[in-house]
Amino acid sequence: MTQIEIAKKGKISPQMKIVAEKEKIPLLILRERIKRGQIVILANKNHQNVLPIGIGLGLETKINANIGTSSLKSDLKNELEKLKTAIDSGTDTIMDLSLGGDIDLIRKTLIKNCSLPFGTVPVYQAAIEAGGIKKLNLANYLSVFEKQAKDGVDFMTVHAGITKRVFPLLKKRIMACVSRGGCIVLNWMRYHKKENFLFEGFDEILKLAKKYDVVLSLGDGLRPGCISDATDKAQIEELKTLGKLAKRAKKFGVQVIIEGPGHLPLNEIELNIKLEKKYCQGAPFFVLGPLPLDVAVGYDHIAGAIGGAIASWKGADFLCYLTPKEHIGLPEKEDVKEGVIVMRIAKEIGEIAKKNKDSLLRNKKMAIAREKLDWEEMLKYALFKEKFQELREKEIQSIPQLKKNRFCTMCGEFCVFLKKF
Repeated sequence: MTQIEIAKKGKISPQMKIVAEKEKIPLLILRERIKRGQIVILANKNHQNVLPIGIGLGLETKINANIGTSSLKSDLKNELEKLKTAIDSGTDTIMDLSLGGDIDLIRKTLIKNCSLPFGTVPVYQAAIEAGGIKKLNLANYLSVFEKQAKDGVDFMTVHAGITKRVFPLLKKRIMACVSRGGCIVLNWMRYHKKENFLFEGFDEILKLAKKYDVVLSLGDGLRPGCISDATDKAQIEELKTLGKLAKRAKKFGVQVIIEGPGHLPLNEIELNIKLEKKYCQGAPFFVLGPLPLDVAVGYDHIAGAIGGAIASWKGADFLCYLTPKEHIGLPEKEDVKEGVIVMRIAKEIGEIAKKNKDSLLRNKKMAIAREKLDWEEMLKYALFKEKFQELREKEIQSIPQLKKNRFCTMCGEFCVFLKKF
């Protein structure tokens, strides 16, 4: 049985116990929210030693890191380094978006070395194996979907929400489509003059997802790729369709999350979350950033973290990181590290805004330690301990007496915490 089926039967799974303990949420509340589709647990039956993670209402916001090869750059060793870097930097999940090299080998090797929940976008490999978009069909897709599920993939992006109705709506956009999966589907529809095969074959996809308890991440193929296209009719049309598909999936016993923007101005982030919760019956919301401007190229990870902090505060459940290479090229391991780090900062900001007791206590204890100039105690509560130690050690090496006097080079003997009122 899947996690949602177990919940509907009023039972408790081992994975639920792990998530409840980690998140400090009562088991019965967790089970009820899984039953309603407000929380999902990522844990494919075939993913050996996976650490189950819960995503959704009342749980801490989670972070995803994308890695994977391209058709121009493919190096398995490099991908393994990126995987390790993402894990060491504190991501909650990994997605393999590989387009080049031996995709099966890359995926299997990455999963073998990853105890975190692992995601993919099956339509990429399906299009490649079919010999191009024109030759792609539902049978090709289902074959790849099951192959990836057997390997232990915990969640998969499925672009089933794009239908014929959206084509006239795309004409008003600056960027018609910025989703790779969305472009594959739109081009297939245009060439074959047919409805989206993922939409029409959704029941077949559900059967495979249920078999392995793969969480469907219903893809936002029409997410806005620039601020000018944000929250437009094409995006909302797809979102409404995703809501209907999510309802079918949950009834069938398949867990679902909904993917979202994308590029959004800050003043539209809360609106988008409210719309997703309304149309998709409170299903967990997985957003890319969101990115609140188009012109921060080279620093999109920072801009995306600003959007991510707002999104987390307002109810987004799952944040996909951006890296400094966003809109430029394939990320390397240092880009991966930076992307995870800034999104972890965004998450912590969001948790504080949501009144998360652990986050509030952690920040309070940091404040107490700072007031006492207790560097060892400060280290306990620093999000990034390695960076904290590195910078403090450089301070002490430059002026050794700092170790004894305990203040830093910013204020020296004028340190505010040396005051005696």
